[in-house]
Amino acid sequence: MSETKTNQGGAVTIRRAVMSVSDKTGLVELARLLHDHGVEILATGGTLSILKEHGIPAVSVVSLTGSPEILGGRVKTLHPKIHGGILFRRGDPDHQKQVAEQGIKAIDMVVINLYPFTQVAARHDCTEQEAIENIDIGGPSMIRSAAKNCESVVVLTDPADYAEFSEKYKAGDGGIDHESRRLWAARAFARTAVYDAAIAGYLEQRSGEEVPAVRVSAFRKVSTLRYGENPHQRGVLYGKIGGKELSLTDAEVLGGKELSYNNYYDLECALSIVTDFRKRPFAVVIKHATPCGAAEADTLSEAYQLAYDTDPMSAYGGIIGLNTVVDSAAAEKIAEALFVECVLAPRYSPEALALLKKKKTRRFLQLPGIADPPPAGEWTYRALSGALLAQTPDTIEVTAEDLRVVTKKRPTARQIASMLFGRRLVKHVRSNAIVLIQGTAAVGIGGGQTARVDAVKMAIEKAGERAAGSVLASDAFFPMPDNIEVAAQAGIAAIIEPGGSKKDPEVIAACDEAGIAMVFSGIRNFRH
Repeated sequence: MSETKTNQGGAVTIRRAVMSVSDKTGLVELARLLHDHGVEILATGGTLSILKEHGIPAVSVVSLTGSPEILGGRVKTLHPKIHGGILFRRGDPDHQKQVAEQGIKAIDMVVINLYPFTQVAARHDCTEQEAIENIDIGGPSMIRSAAKNCESVVVLTDPADYAEFSEKYKAGDGGIDHESRRLWAARAFARTAVYDAAIAGYLEQRSGEEVPAVRVSAFRKVSTLRYGENPHQRGVLYGKIGGKELSLTDAEVLGGKELSYNNYYDLECALSIVTDFRKRPFAVVIKHATPCGAAEADTLSEAYQLAYDTDPMSAYGGIIGLNTVVDSAAAEKIAEALFVECVLAPRYSPEALALLKKKKTRRFLQLPGIADPPPAGEWTYRALSGALLAQTPDTIEVTAEDLRVVTKKRPTARQIASMLFGRRLVKHVRSNAIVLIQGTAAVGIGGGQTARVDAVKMAIEKAGERAAGSVLASDAFFPMPDNIEVAAQAGIAAIIEPGGSKKDPEVIAACDEAGIAMVFSGIRNFRH
């Protein structure tokens, strides 16, 4: 039996390695490095063939175990001579005695990446049986064995780690220090956790269980940010592994400075809004994760101008979200703005991008999926201290046929169009939320207030003279008629709200007295 050699300082010298990889990236270079340092390489089928093709001596795992691969490859490395060689404690006399009696040789390094379950299962033509056959069993078992025994074993599960290993291997004269082994062991357990999460998610979707008892998700670091919400906080961006949601991590940054933590948070707000408006050109201006302007129009340049005009003061330093291709006309309007942090759109024409890039600090993100049909509803999450809130997205549609007129005065067709636009927009404003609409453009937005009447006053103040004749959309019912009295004084002509308050009769009576048309949508749209 060849025992693992431990150098001074806890470094391990590699004498024997198992290699079994689905992703062959960097395999030959890594194997050649090991061979040149006298390492005996054991390999499984496809990996063994690649190594032999490149003239790198390797031994079949079958020749070590004496057991053939069976069940169509389902069983090939699940053997005591493999796992015993990985798992035995080198300094334990009893372990040493047992492996000697069983003829088990030490395995000092495991290089494995797993069957491509996620990639295969994501294919539209993938059958469930094909997905099941791409669930790796022996690979995760060897990874976990090697990671558990990182005191004596090196484990690599990602070709991206090969270069780091090679540098340390050469610098350590064939020895790998304990800190590195522990780091790669942590990555190995993370790798199997992600793999299992993907499988659990796949089977969960097909189980028919509407609300799973356990929710498993995994995230990979995309980038380290300059800082978090404030300069004294650290910030990192992680992307969900295997998620089907449209994500900012898929956006292409076409120019400008590095995106900050707050940029991403605001951009997420913009993304959620623009994907809710798909029928006509739409623009929204975001400030501090809430819309301060929004509009639909026949052209994108007109929509942007109307959105900007909602509240020009708040638009300074804001985020712009657009739902269609940015052309030269829209780019010229955006370029006139004093200060814009970021622009998010599905695509930019070459002329528009050239014009916008003249401002070097401004960021431009391209995310084509904005213009695509929305994906099937995924759960949305909010983190609590040691807990996670989950809910289905607020995607319910309301049409003109769903509205119930509750006042003597009926709204006009134009007012109904404004109501539907306002209801869709107000659900993206923090509650208590009020939006005033003229046509299909916001003219006043009031949100984040603890009293609804204060949200009404804020929206009216933002709108100024434009409040007269506008349509008011409320995210929840009016608890008191004082809201109507304030709206009437500003000349608001029509109101859409969910209804459902004990004070509904008084609220309706106040509208009738003021000559305001009001409809109930029956749908509340809180956004805390």
